[in-house]
Amino acid sequence: MSAPAAVGAFGALREQLTDAAAAFAGGPDALADILAGMVDDVDRALGERLEIFPVCHHSPASALAMVRRLRSRQPRVIYLELCEDLRPLLGELRNCRLPVAVQAFASELDGFPAAWGPLSVIAPVTEASAEYQAIAYALETPGVELVLVDRSTDHVFQWSPRAETPPPGEVPGAESGAEAGEQAALHGDAVGVEIGDLRPRFAELEAHLLHHGKVRHWSEWWDQYVERPLTVADHDTYRQVMVLIGSLFRRLRPAGSDRTDRDEDRERYMWTRIRQHLAASGAAPEDCLYVCGAFHAASRVEQFGLDSTAPDFDISPRTATRWRYGLIPSSHSAIEAQFGLAPGSVSIAAASWTRAVSGSGVTPYRLDGQRGGTSRGRRGRGEPDPAPAEAVTDRLSGFLAAPPTLDGLDEAELRRWCVDIVRLARRNGYLASTADAIAVFETSILLAGLRDRARPTPYDFADAAVTCIEKDVVPGRRDVRRLCEILLGGDRIGQVGYDALPPLARDVLDRLQPLGLDLEKRTMQRALLDLPASPELAGCSDLLWMLRHVLPPGAVRPIMGERRLGHRSIQESWDLALGRHQRALIELGYEGVTVEQVLEQRLRRAAHGPDATAVGALTAVEDAIRLLDSPRLVEELGNRAVELLAAERTVDDAPHVLRRIRRLLAHHQATAPTLPAWCAAFVTTGYAHYCTLLPTAFVEEETGVRQVGAMLGFLFSLESLALALGCERSQLELAVGQSHPQAPAKVALLWAARHQLGLLPLTELRAQCRELLANPLVVPAFPQYLSGFVHALEPVPGLAPFVVETMSPAFARLPDPVLLPWLPNLVTTLREHGAESVPLLVREAGRTFPGTLPELNSWVPPWLATAPTTPTVAAGVPGVAAGPVHALLAGHPEPVDAVAELFGVADGWHTPRGGAATLVETHPSTAEAVAALLSDR
Repeated sequence: MSAPAAVGAFGALREQLTDAAAAFAGGPDALADILAGMVDDVDRALGERLEIFPVCHHSPASALAMVRRLRSRQPRVIYLELCEDLRPLLGELRNCRLPVAVQAFASELDGFPAAWGPLSVIAPVTEASAEYQAIAYALETPGVELVLVDRSTDHVFQWSPRAETPPPGEVPGAESGAEAGEQAALHGDAVGVEIGDLRPRFAELEAHLLHHGKVRHWSEWWDQYVERPLTVADHDTYRQVMVLIGSLFRRLRPAGSDRTDRDEDRERYMWTRIRQHLAASGAAPEDCLYVCGAFHAASRVEQFGLDSTAPDFDISPRTATRWRYGLIPSSHSAIEAQFGLAPGSVSIAAASWTRAVSGSGVTPYRLDGQRGGTSRGRRGRGEPDPAPAEAVTDRLSGFLAAPPTLDGLDEAELRRWCVDIVRLARRNGYLASTADAIAVFETSILLAGLRDRARPTPYDFADAAVTCIEKDVVPGRRDVRRLCEILLGGDRIGQVGYDALPPLARDVLDRLQPLGLDLEKRTMQRALLDLPASPELAGCSDLLWMLRHVLPPGAVRPIMGERRLGHRSIQESWDLALGRHQRALIELGYEGVTVEQVLEQRLRRAAHGPDATAVGALTAVEDAIRLLDSPRLVEELGNRAVELLAAERTVDDAPHVLRRIRRLLAHHQATAPTLPAWCAAFVTTGYAHYCTLLPTAFVEEETGVRQVGAMLGFLFSLESLALALGCERSQLELAVGQSHPQAPAKVALLWAARHQLGLLPLTELRAQCRELLANPLVVPAFPQYLSGFVHALEPVPGLAPFVVETMSPAFARLPDPVLLPWLPNLVTTLREHGAESVPLLVREAGRTFPGTLPELNSWVPPWLATAPTTPTVAAGVPGVAAGPVHALLAGHPEPVDAVAELFGVADGWHTPRGGAATLVETHPSTAEAVAALLSDR
């Protein structure tokens, strides 16, 4: 390749790089291919008839070069690398304060995996970007056409691999349409290593550049060695250097990777759109300008250039997915996170842009009426300078060989930074002083010298400030590095103007105007609503409650007042931060025209979605009553709840179903003359449904005690209504009769159900509990029976006296090894049922136990008064009959004998015997038979 390599404007540079590669690698190798190929890419891009303007996104140097080019030669057509379907939104930028992001949003997908939804594509725009300068020039200059040529937002996801989740770089918010491809490649793509080739990965090159550049982050290296030199470079030098850099990163990427294939398809797409527009409009190529990323400027696809003979790229049709478009606020930190930039780098770039504009004397272009700035571009189209065909000359050799221009130390600027950072540090709790400002000043100069820089950069200043001011702990929320970012520009946050908002957002602001607040501010504002004194604020109250349901929690937060079934507060207090959550409000506008429409759609989705449950449908019914007051929607959602309940095969949600249907029935019975048809259907369907599932739920281990208790609560508490609506009690009696649980807690629930049905009298229930306590084999499981009785208070609240009566002797008679481990379970159970069970137990305990101390002396527990005359003793339980106390009394019987004599008891002491001995004496036949059998043998 040496013979043709010497031809052209860059022949000398090509030969020089090839010789250097051969000397470095010991012979022709992959390095020579890379270096020579980079020069070929520059030669090819600059030789194209259509002028290609390579840019780095959000780069002040690119923006300044764009302004200079547009001022010197005003093109009539600008082809811009941006999603083609975003073109109608660009005019709305004049109503916004930058930075903002152009967004395409889709929540209802057609042709994409459901797991990907919702889809979102955003393209952030800052004033210090070449794209914004081109947009402002095209929109403010008559006769100039702006054409977006990149793939549509629909194709962004069409070309993504079909997986369960969107791949990295294609997830909502991570892809910026035309702006994410090459920047994602510049920051982290690794290329494969071919055996025998000296072909480094980009990660290795980045580590090498950062090490020798004495910087920590790629953004700092780019600012030092690319941004600053290109800020003062002429147009030809700028173009050649940017194409060279784009070619380098392109050739370090592995061939055949998914990202490379997508980027090449994007380039084919863009060149196809350019040729189609030129053919349709008849524009001359010399009057056009193609603005794209430096990565795409070094394209090697067959469709590259206007003179390519390759056929046009076959563009697939869009899917049926309905995309919605709008502008959302952006911020410097969001852009940094999206493009993998160092924290604070976009703020530093904005400050560099302001300084470069004031130093160069050029007037940047700005949209007429743009908020947040003072400078304005020229209005109207002037006569462009003549643009004769200029031969391409080599500017790279001189640029690469010349030493960097060293800026002199600006002591005034550095001194101002040091004073301001000390002031900010003191406001944020640091014990900083004038001595710290002097130390930061000197350390900044020292660090710049150590890094071979004559002028301290903002990164040097931030390192010096952290070194001199930061202490062991951060006294406030912000550390010194964050304070430096604020000082050097801060995390500027954009705002979408009223005229650029979707109809829903404008409707919300209009309807909240009676509050008298500027809701576009980003500060938290307090709204006070006295509804009896100001009835006109009732509409604001209704809207705020709906917004609380559909917006993030921090956007609209009630401080005082509530909205529940059948109740509306007469006074309310709200904390509003709609300006801070403007993005959420805008994206809400993609779903409908009014908040009521969006809320109705969301309630329907909750009830009709693939994962819908009866509880979700009942929740939607309750929200529809509270927020929308729409009988038609309530009837529809209620009927859907009936369908979902009948189709459920588990009872996991039974407690929530019971709680919500009780609340809805109480509301309708108090506010309507008759019960709605869907409520009646829900009660009858639920009665039959739970009667059918009750026997299975009793025996299944997967079904908890709380769920079974809630089923019984539904059946017993709504039994009278269900019977009045045509149900038969025999269903419940058969279900209870067919239930045969084994778990102690469920057995207690079954006993409570049988007692409620009149099948188990209270006296028999007491007797069974006494038998449980008297059986030493059952005593360790007795707390589980008590837990079941506590759960039984939900379906049978009349058992509260019995539960108190059962728990009291249990606490008295259960041994500590059994009682103590059970107490945490009891506390947990009572906490879960605190709203229902605890008040019943406390009220019944207050009636059962004496209220004063004198009454306690003569008080007899009711369970002892009704107990049988012969007390049952758990003879075989350790620690009950034959424990340390019994042994002590048996060893010293005198005090006991004296007490017995006072009570008139003349019987003497009996030797305690175990339960086995008593059993053998009572039934000796078994022992005698065993003895006879053994004697025969």
